[in-house]
Amino acid sequence: MARTLHNLKPISLSRKMAPGYHGDGGGLYLQVAPAGSKSWIFRFALAGRRREMGVGSFPSVSLAAAREAASKARALVKAGKDPIAVREAEKAQARLQSARGVTWDKAVDLFLKAHLSSWRNPKHRQQWRNTLDTYAKPVLVGLAVAEIGTPEVTKVLDSIWQEKPETASRVRGRIERILDWAKVRGYRAGENPARWRGHLDKVFPPRAKLRKVRHHAAVPIDKLPAVYAKLVKASGVAAKALRFTILTAVRPGETTGGTWPEVDRKAALWTIPAHRMKADKEHRVTLSKEAQAILEEMVELRTGQFMFPGHREKRPLSLTALSKALKAAGGGTATVHGMRSTFKDWASERTSFPSEVSEMALAHSIGDKVEAAYRRGELLEKRRAMMEQWATFVRTPQSGNVVSIGSRRA
Repeated sequence: MARTLHNLKPISLSRKMAPGYHGDGGGLYLQVAPAGSKSWIFRFALAGRRREMGVGSFPSVSLAAAREAASKARALVKAGKDPIAVREAEKAQARLQSARGVTWDKAVDLFLKAHLSSWRNPKHRQQWRNTLDTYAKPVLVGLAVAEIGTPEVTKVLDSIWQEKPETASRVRGRIERILDWAKVRGYRAGENPARWRGHLDKVFPPRAKLRKVRHHAAVPIDKLPAVYAKLVKASGVAAKALRFTILTAVRPGETTGGTWPEVDRKAALWTIPAHRMKADKEHRVTLSKEAQAILEEMVELRTGQFMFPGHREKRPLSLTALSKALKAAGGGTATVHGMRSTFKDWASERTSFPSEVSEMALAHSIGDKVEAAYRRGELLEKRRAMMEQWATFVRTPQSGNVVSIGSRRA
């Protein structure tokens, strides 16, 4: 017998009905809840699986509208299509259409706002904004995020991939994250055109195969003690801060931004928080007796939270002041950052300390996963011994000074 349709009468729907399912035929049911609320349900079977699809509540959706929706759903089932999946796809398409007005500029603003709390360092957030404004915005400005594809992304990167490989890599990664965020938010669909593996790695050579990074000019190993001796004779805060930077082998900005709460003078340890480190990871620095002596001098001059205060109240010493102190001490064209290279050269050429000890002291990222797993500790005691030897070396102003640490490896 043919299945009948339209079994429900419009006049009966407004009356009180028993809880349960009341069939209209063709898979359409009026579901009555125990509390009396009513809603439309379409039941169907596809590939041996029974499913239910909500059509809407009554009386918001009338009987006629419910029957029309059920009719369209039956046609889809007959064609082997899932009406629920089709409806979700239509909603997604509608969202995409409405998102056409979300431009790249707007997406960047929304992304940065959403991640504001995850960046403890305002400088990091500003770096995101600056790199995207400088390199991505000229190409992507005004474009809807839904329309950004591989041609647009490669156009951003083409001009900087060879000349500024590190910057280009960061820009690519940041574009990828923003477009991923936009997809989750429903502003775009499809694959991410900024992804590296299996996509842009077919277009651009990896950074490792590009030109070598230009290193900071450094003071030669045997000339450093003479430079350090001149710094000892200087009385200014900048000279003391530069000596401390040399003794700890940290980056200049880590010294100038250093605060007293970061220092444990009893344990002779200086803990630099993650937000002030290049790798965004906390770094503990062992302090030699020479470095501790410098801090003792600065304690007597303490005026605020910074270990090495600047001339302006509540401001740290400037990086420019360190550079001037180095030049005045005979550093020539060398940079303060280059002192890290001098330290690494000394550790490699003049001592028997394993490479990982000096790498840990420099807070360098470890690329090899196996080595990183092996090197989970901080090697504090070995680093402490190495930094004492380093302090002895820089304090002894004689050419060819070679530090011997014996036949056994430290």
